[in-house]
Amino acid sequence: MVNLSLSIKELLENKGINPREEHLEVLDRRWKAMAELRGDLNGVNIDDADIALRNIPGGDHVE
Repeated sequence: MVNLSLSIKELLENKGINPREEHLEVLDRRWKAMAELRGDLNGVNIDDADIALRNIPGGDHVE
């Protein structure tokens, strides 16, 4: 079994999602990668850490 919290697996199952073991492994790897990228944000000015993404259907647009 993956070192993924049982609560996550149970949450998915409670929503009617029955993840396969290989999917749980992918989730576990992605979660660890995101946690590593996030790092330690204690003491960081939130204005400096805030980003926004926009999805513009149809491709790139220059304004």
